Amino acid sequence: MAMQPWFTDAKLGIFIHWGIYAVDGVQESWSFYDDIVPYDQYMSQFDRFTAARYDPRDWARLFARAGAKYAVLTSRHHDGVALWDTAYGDLNVGRDLIGGYAGALREQGLKVGLYYSHSDWSHPDYASTRKPGRPPELEDNRYSEVAAEDEDLQAWERFLAYRDGQIRELTSRYRPDLLWFDGEWDRSEEQWRIPELAALIRSEVPDVVFNARMLSEGDYATPEQGAPVIPPEGPWELCLTINDSWGHQHHDHNHKSVDQLIRYFTETIGGGGNLLLSVGPREDGTIPAEQAERLEGLGDWIARHAEAVYGTGRGLPPGHHYGPSTLSKDRRTLYLVLFDAPRAEINVRGLLSKVRGVSVLGSGTELAHRVTGGLHETPGVLWIEPPAASDLDLHATVLAVELEGELELYRGAGRF
Repeated sequence: MAMQPWFTDAKLGIFIHWGIYAVDGVQESWSFYDDIVPYDQYMSQFDRFTAARYDPRDWARLFARAGAKYAVLTSRHHDGVALWDTAYGDLNVGRDLIGGYAGALREQGLKVGLYYSHSDWSHPDYASTRKPGRPPELEDNRYSEVAAEDEDLQAWERFLAYRDGQIRELTSRYRPDLLWFDGEWDRSEEQWRIPELAALIRSEVPDVVFNARMLSEGDYATPEQGAPVIPPEGPWELCLTINDSWGHQHHDHNHKSVDQLIRYFTETIGGGGNLLLSVGPREDGTIPAEQAERLEGLGDWIARHAEAVYGTGRGLPPGHHYGPSTLSKDRRTLYLVLFDAPRAEINVRGLLSKVRGVSVLGSGTELAHRVTGGLHETPGVLWIEPPAASDLDLHATVLAVELEGELELYRGAGRF
């Protein structure tokens, strides 16, 4: 199935990790799996999870101000606790916290995403075919096959029926535009019955987008936390925390600055990806001020440079420009991002296309430009006059390079 255009045009999404783990501010699910918090203590948060100040319209307005075009909410993490009043399984918050979220996003014109974990470390039938475990690369020998004679295939069928029931509820009630799966490492694609699961979902929402953790049915790559040095081919998304935690942890104040977030964002969209930036609401449903302020700061920068963000594609490959860049849909305008105040002319190498003009995005100030060097098929270097201090953006300045035709690049080793 072809990727939905809205996803590749979105550029920014908001990831919302919200659940009972926010009560004590412990790590979502992994804190009991890794024996940091006893399971009973973790689950004791259940009765203290109030959502007393949860206002999904406030969330949606904040996300829209941030410049996001979609959001993804953790409907059920590995702990098995559902954020809606599901008829399947024994763990849910007893009310629907997803319906208001979906409606509020759509009021703001945002696409609706839901996170759902394949794994459920609380379900009595879950550990029937293979023991739950960490991804293989993080393994500490708890990740191991159950001996064939110990398999309980009937239990596994019951688990899949529970999962399918919850998925039917999510798709029929909320009709998500995107389903963000996780926890796929615990089983094989055959055990998960991924093609059948995808068919079930598409029977309700034919145009749904899947992340790569739907394995062979995934639509896009999902690098997590570590920004790729060489961007993946095709559509992709970097999921990233604002501080060091996905969900709300009381003592984590190591928030990334607005400058850092703009760098992550521009480097991601310059490589053809989206940034999925995570916030961790408190148990009452409020988003911490430090996180809201950073979303607003990022949104202010995006609003000033929207032309270089929305409707663009991946920019120049490494080696052509010192910094990220994007390219307009018609391939006739390059947008160069400058993080620092230039002390000399800005150069672009390997540009075969002729330049019609260069201007500072926002102020519109025209900048002089010239080309030096070049021999036969090897083009010269484009040099651009540095902007005046009054034209520099507080966080990152963008130059619009208008080309006479579509972008053409030289990628050779030079004539020798």
